[in-house]
Amino acid sequence: MHRFAPGRWLPRNLRCCLSASLALAAGIAMTAPARAADEYPAKPVRVVVAFTAGGTTDMLARSVSQQLSQRFKQSFVVENRPGAGGNIGTEYVVRAPSDGYTLLVNSVGPISINQTLYKKLNYDPLTDLVPVVQIADVPNVLVVHPSLPARTFDEFVAYLKANPGKLNYSSTGVGTSSHLSGFMLTERIGAPATHVPYKGADALNDLLSGRIQFMFATIPSVMAHIQAGKLRALAVTSARRSRSLPDLPTVAEQGFPGFEAGSWFGIFAPKGTPKPVIRQVNEAVNAALPLLQAQMIREGADPVGGSPEQFGQFTRKEYVKWKSVVKASGATID
Repeated sequence: MHRFAPGRWLPRNLRCCLSASLALAAGIAMTAPARAADEYPAKPVRVVVAFTAGGTTDMLARSVSQQLSQRFKQSFVVENRPGAGGNIGTEYVVRAPSDGYTLLVNSVGPISINQTLYKKLNYDPLTDLVPVVQIADVPNVLVVHPSLPARTFDEFVAYLKANPGKLNYSSTGVGTSSHLSGFMLTERIGAPATHVPYKGADALNDLLSGRIQFMFATIPSVMAHIQAGKLRALAVTSARRSRSLPDLPTVAEQGFPGFEAGSWFGIFAPKGTPKPVIRQVNEAVNAALPLLQAQMIREGADPVGGSPEQFGQFTRKEYVKWKSVVKASGATID
């Protein structure tokens, strides 16, 4: 019995045509993903923010999305999905299709803190998301109500030591960088203060009213109040002075070496998103940051940029750093 081989009994000229057609089809199949990436984005891109509108994450997401829309000639639409310290919006993107049409602008909390803070997290942001590019560093700034008799950081430390347990500090939630910055400082000073956690903007509202004495806040969220004299800024938590408040010392240079507890923000995509798409978004954001630099510095953010690999290494280091702080603080959320 003879086995049938496709094309074996065809005339020679037809066999040649068949071979050429198969080769062409194979070539088309191999180049289709590349062409799809080259054509990205062919439809609007959803940019998820895991926090409410008007916050630092949202502000940066909208500024960058506008630049991406102009560069790609396609809509990059910001969608706020707040809740559970950023976990709801983050998990939404983790479960989204990995086709490049759902991106996430996120911050230090959901990426490098929450997997230690929350007892039950249904995903791992370090492995279930792909780092695309870091947008900015945003130092926390120590701000006090003007009624507090401390005009410098040294005076604040002395006042806290003289009044152990009598001062209250607010934060935007248990386990946030706002909370952990306060915990780290009071531990280093050796003088306790009472932590009062809030949800969102209420933390700042009670500080402005004088019901709370001090707070570590992101610079963009309090810049206008500092400029208006409604809050007094004493120090920033970054390793270097902020370009937004260059005259303000760092906590580290005020006698607490190694103190670094700022916030940062960047773009992520679902695991499995094509590398050419990651590269295109990364290159576009890096190109946009110089155009946004003056605005970002004016509002309190230091532009960063860089490669996806650099951002991935950074987020993992941040996870290790904050893991020890969270455990030392005893903070936990069911």
